[in-house]
Amino acid sequence: MKEQAARNYGFDIARALAILGMVIVNYKIAMNAEGNGPGWLIAFTGLFEGRAAALFVILAGIGISLMTKKSRLSMDANLVKAQRRTLWKRCVFLFAAGMGLYLLEWSADILHFYAFYIVISSFFIKASNKLLLASAAGILVFAQLFQLLFDYTRGWNESFSQYVTFWTWDGFLMNLLFNGYHPILPWLSFMLIGMWVGRFDFNSIHARKKMTILSLTAAVLLELLSYLLIKLSTPVTGLEIAQYLFSTKPMPPNMFYILSASSTALIFIVLCVHIAQYMRNQLVITTFANTGQLALSHYIGHFILLVIFSAFGLLDKASLFFTTACSFGFFALAMCFSFLWRKRYKRGPLELAMRKMTEFSK
Repeated sequence: MKEQAARNYGFDIARALAILGMVIVNYKIAMNAEGNGPGWLIAFTGLFEGRAAALFVILAGIGISLMTKKSRLSMDANLVKAQRRTLWKRCVFLFAAGMGLYLLEWSADILHFYAFYIVISSFFIKASNKLLLASAAGILVFAQLFQLLFDYTRGWNESFSQYVTFWTWDGFLMNLLFNGYHPILPWLSFMLIGMWVGRFDFNSIHARKKMTILSLTAAVLLELLSYLLIKLSTPVTGLEIAQYLFSTKPMPPNMFYILSASSTALIFIVLCVHIAQYMRNQLVITTFANTGQLALSHYIGHFILLVIFSAFGLLDKASLFFTTACSFGFFALAMCFSFLWRKRYKRGPLELAMRKMTEFSK
């Protein structure tokens, strides 16, 4: 296998594991299992909250960089426009899919947010590395200011489990931009960071080591600083406000969360690329990569399984053991399906449908 293929396999493996993490979190939320288990399992599943989805978005940014590399290097305006139109058409499909899930009462959907990230990111195809990082930083600053100036709880019910004003214009925009599960401010930063990272030479062992060291250092320092600031400010502001400002949890998505989640995502991506290059002929690596290549199909598929669970009354306070077992069970089925599907088809069912729609609308 060529180095480029091994690198791409690494990204696919990371994407597959991001899907697993998202399924663990989503099943826990949908089946009301949060806190309903032993401490070690609560801690384990808590590791994926906001981190798996962040990894998923950063990988999308990397994918855009790889897809548009030729147009960026050549600065061919016509090619840039063509690729931008292709991205927009895919966004229509993703937005429709996300809204479909929302209509089926899956309020934690990421796809309709994802569509907006891609639309905005499409205007950064030719942007310099400095502009990408400056834009990501600017988004973080604006998002943090908004969190200080506006009511983050607006639109949510008392238990913070349902966004009751979503189907109003004001509510939809507030959810999309500011206080939904994955708001543009600041989640767009993940996409821009991914586009920046996608320009690195992942085939270089030296570059991977440097990225790992820097990311690991940043992650440790951010977590330590978060802990200290919460501890020191709690006597003055109270624990709730201290956590609101300095926690690395995903809600609210403050600067500490975005930077910490980005750092851990980069460590994970480098590790997956490294594994793919040194175990590239192993069946398990190919199967994981195949699963990552069908990420969209599996994301929709895990919701369909929730609908089946709902029909059997399994969404009424399940145990954390049950939801975690279901998550790994679904992922095992997804891996088997991906392995068999890729023997006959290059793209997954929904990936193929999205591509066909893009080609049909040219």
